[in-house]
Amino acid sequence: MSQHEESGCTEVVCTHDLPVGAHLATKRPGYVHHGIYIGNGRVIHYAGLSRRFCGGPVEAISIQHFSAGFDIEVVPHTHAQYTGSEVAHRASSRLGEHNYRLLTNNCEHLCQWCVFGQGRSDQVQACIRNPARAMRVLFTLFVCTLISECALMLSSGNTDNVRVPALNG
Repeated sequence: MSQHEESGCTEVVCTHDLPVGAHLATKRPGYVHHGIYIGNGRVIHYAGLSRRFCGGPVEAISIQHFSAGFDIEVVPHTHAQYTGSEVAHRASSRLGEHNYRLLTNNCEHLCQWCVFGQGRSDQVQACIRNPARAMRVLFTLFVCTLISECALMLSSGNTDNVRVPALNG
């Protein structure tokens, strides 16, 4: 059972059921990605390493793009510091920020800051407590990012920089 299942997360079926300011999570290979629902089918998240080796910005994207084909859960917070509209406003205030750091300023840190006023990441803490887990997560992230980079390069037709060894007979 995942951390979110234990905390009572529920699968989201319809976006019209989502309240503004909902903390969303979607399980990806090796990690759980987090974002804040701001209404009209849009989510603010830290793009981080989702598209390239260098960290991406805090951005607003469609909920479909955010889910990337994976299930979405609402992360419940019974003692949130801020209301839903305040959470959404706090997330919006960080749009364009380009200060992603995997261990100290990632998507989960962003959402926790929006909801509670202080960034933290249970995923990072779990990796600190268990270095073997940290190595598995980092390896998975590296492989997934490498595959994404290669797929992006091939789909864009930009293969000018791909070196193919010549076959010498």
